Amino acid sequence: MFNRQTDDISFTKEILLERVFAMRYEGIVYRPPSEADSLLIQATIGCPHNRCTFCGMYRTKKFKIRPVADIKEDLKRAQELYGNDVESIFFPDGNTIVMKTEQLAEILEYAGRLFPRLFRMTMYGSAKFLKLKTLAELQRLRAAGLTRIHSGLESGDDIVLANIQKGFTAAEMIENGRKVKEAGIELSEYILIGIGGHERSQEHALESARVLNAIAPDFTRLRTYNPAEGTPLGEEYQQGKFRLLSPHAAIRETRLLVENLRGPGRLMSDHISNFAWINGELPADKPTMLAELDRLLNVSEDSFTRADPRYL
Repeated sequence: MFNRQTDDISFTKEILLERVFAMRYEGIVYRPPSEADSLLIQATIGCPHNRCTFCGMYRTKKFKIRPVADIKEDLKRAQELYGNDVESIFFPDGNTIVMKTEQLAEILEYAGRLFPRLFRMTMYGSAKFLKLKTLAELQRLRAAGLTRIHSGLESGDDIVLANIQKGFTAAEMIENGRKVKEAGIELSEYILIGIGGHERSQEHALESARVLNAIAPDFTRLRTYNPAEGTPLGEEYQQGKFRLLSPHAAIRETRLLVENLRGPGRLMSDHISNFAWINGELPADKPTMLAELDRLLNVSEDSFTRADPRYL
């Protein structure tokens, strides 16, 4: 839902509930933390890939694309509820970029007409589905109003990518990440600290830095892997086949990644799962971020708290 500031006493809990139930959501709807203030309009249900061994977000959903008429109806309903308040829209669920280009363009352009203050429209898109779009198609979407794509790289190490069944290679991510940038769309890439386990921690950090340097995404966002119940990798963890990184090991992996990043772009640690909160511009703020990571390595591991997977 759209999260408006609630310091206006007239914006009551009852009004919030009315607005939530006025929108049609199927199942749990996920969005990046950076989209906390965005209107959420489901364009797809579930994820067309839905094989990543670490991810449990869409396990109970069968993928489908919602009819354009229904999506536009939801946008119109939101306009009636929020009026001119909407400035940003995120279109869940997973990999909405898979929709036909002209259908997406129709939705984006319709939203642009409804909301006069709208300055950002975003969605998820992995390399597996970005490669289905030509540069011309992405440029068409940019002209229609698509401003940012959130993409889960997770790792630049091909062995790790194969192990977690991401459905693409590092080379494909580089090619399609560059294509997104060339189209004029902002790219937000996600890296999972610890997803390579102890065995491939170094390779995961170094290869991820290599791929990110080749793409130069606008945002690199860090997440730390925590096992999700009901996922293949979560089961491997329960069976003792996959070992989580300790807080210090995760920080060392993060340091190796940051040390080898060139930028340009913004590095964000904007998630509760992380042990280290480092944020800044690359390469200018790299020394400050490395200094903070070194400081944390001198903090007792007992001082760190691992995030509860139920709230991730």
